[in-house]
Amino acid sequence: MSTLTKYLVYGPKDTLRRFPEKLFEQHEPKYLYNYEDTSGNEKIYVAVFEQYEKQINATITLTCVVECTNSQNRIEMKKSGGRMGFRGSSLTEEKNIESDIVDFIMDFSKRFGLSLQEIAEKKETENPDS
Repeated sequence: MSTLTKYLVYGPKDTLRRFPEKLFEQHEPKYLYNYEDTSGNEKIYVAVFEQYEKQINATITLTCVVECTNSQNRIEMKKSGGRMGFRGSSLTEEKNIESDIVDFIMDFSKRFGLSLQEIAEKKETENPDS
């Protein structure tokens, strides 16, 4: 199971720069790598989150890449692991790490008046003519 989610966040430079610090403070990643270019205009963070789900006896891994520029933050999340197929329903559904991170992105954007845009993946259509 693998899903890719992308977001763009627009707003003031100082608020955009504060976003990754607050994210990693609230949700501590298992691994964190950061890079800053020599001019200081761009910062890139790569974080790996892991969460064990008891109900399905599997570990879910979420890789989160946050690119901070002066005008926008680009966030890409790739979820992998877990189990595929129908496992039944549960009354005590556990929140997974991906939904926690998405909730944080939406809450932070709303709280500080930032513009949030989700980038939808374009599905490739088969062209019968080619």
